[in-house]
Amino acid sequence: MSARPVKRSVTLRGHRTSVSLEDAFWAEFKRIADRRGVALNALAAKIDAERGDVGLASAIRVFVLADALAQRPDQPRRPDPPSTAARQ
Repeated sequence: MSARPVKRSVTLRGHRTSVSLEDAFWAEFKRIADRRGVALNALAAKIDAERGDVGLASAIRVFVLADALAQRPDQPRRPDPPSTAARQ
């Protein structure tokens, strides 16, 4: 697993863009999308729409971290938000 960021393309609102994340973040981001039953691009678009003035890669990293923390057994369990795939 590489500690260096890996650039991959995602599609946001019909436009391709590149995002650089470390392998561990890409792998976990994909697992989250799979668990929620949404396409990776749809989840990236949701994060993009909610990120404000934060860079997309940073917003994805924070999202992945927040999801991991929410999965900890010592944290109260919150249900996953509804799928955004139908709205994309």
